Amino acid sequence: MKRDSLIIVRGGGDLATGTIHRLWSAGLRVLVLETEHPAAIRRQVSLCEAVYEGETTVEGLRAVRISKQEEAEAVWAQNAVPVLIDPKGESIRTLKPDVVVDAILAKKNLGTTREMASLTIALGPGFTAGQDVDVVVETKRGHKLGRIIREGAATPNTGVPGVIGGYAAERVLHSSAQGIFRDLHAIGDFVEAGEAIAKVETPAGEEVLVKTQIAGILRGLLRDGYPVVPGFKVADVDPRKTELENCFLISDKARCIAGSVLELVVAQLWK
Repeated sequence: MKRDSLIIVRGGGDLATGTIHRLWSAGLRVLVLETEHPAAIRRQVSLCEAVYEGETTVEGLRAVRISKQEEAEAVWAQNAVPVLIDPKGESIRTLKPDVVVDAILAKKNLGTTREMASLTIALGPGFTAGQDVDVVVETKRGHKLGRIIREGAATPNTGVPGVIGGYAAERVLHSSAQGIFRDLHAIGDFVEAGEAIAKVETPAGEEVLVKTQIAGILRGLLRDGYPVVPGFKVADVDPRKTELENCFLISDKARCIAGSVLELVVAQLWK
């Protein structure tokens, strides 16, 4: 295995962070590519927060924002992961990574191709293994979560979140208006059913409240000041009221997916 192998991960949200953390833990060099304005909900476990804060740490892994790809070496020397704003993946052409992982979770392909690296992996629906990318990893909760797909696609997006604590759609909140998102709570807060956790300030000067449907711990919350439209995902409530630490730990789902990605990467690099 080459010690200087490079894996580029497109996306730094919570599921992507699980994969990035696993690859980093295995001693691999990882570069994260993000957009200028990431919209992660589970921000305490999303390395894309480095785009806003300059750096962030998730379970011992420090991510540092860089302004150009030449700065990556200095970050790797600190045993950290560099995060570069490059939504189109333009740096992939010059860096020539061994592996590219599309972990954007956009439910569609935003430009990843098999020609980008010797091994290309995509997480979730929107890709066909063998055509768009080499391999797809299943991201839908259930028996097939983490399954490696070499032909075909992952389960289509149903729009319904996986069940946690007996709740599915009820635990995820969306904006009902267009405007600027303003939080009224913080990640980790306990909230009651029907409680306002945020508001949307509309262009007309109205304030539209975002209310919970169930009681639980506010596990995810969109960054204050983010522009939203109707249907935009803004929060995630975990009904497991005694598990506050889940807000600050990589999820079981993310770890399962990460294991499959690491399996694929190691097999490729050992060739």
